[in-house]
Amino acid sequence: MKIKSGFMLRDIAGSWIVVPLGQRVVEFNGLMTLNESGALIWRKLEGGAEIDDLVQVICSEYDIDEATARIDVEEIVESIRSKNLLE
Repeated sequence: MKIKSGFMLRDIAGSWIVVPLGQRVVEFNGLMTLNESGALIWRKLEGGAEIDDLVQVICSEYDIDEATARIDVEEIVESIRSKNLLE
């Protein structure tokens, strides 16, 4: 999975915001706000990553068990997918 081109993750006043650029502004009406773990997942997805890779990243970054990490990762990825931001 990979984030579509034309979107940028920005730290604005302490909040992680997904901002559409160029033509994507027309396609994506609105903004998406992410928490720290969501921003980490987004950054990994910019380069391309699969669910299992993301789960391992979250496990090591936040020292949580795999089952909990998988639930969180799947929820965040589904939120990103539902907004049609993945290739």
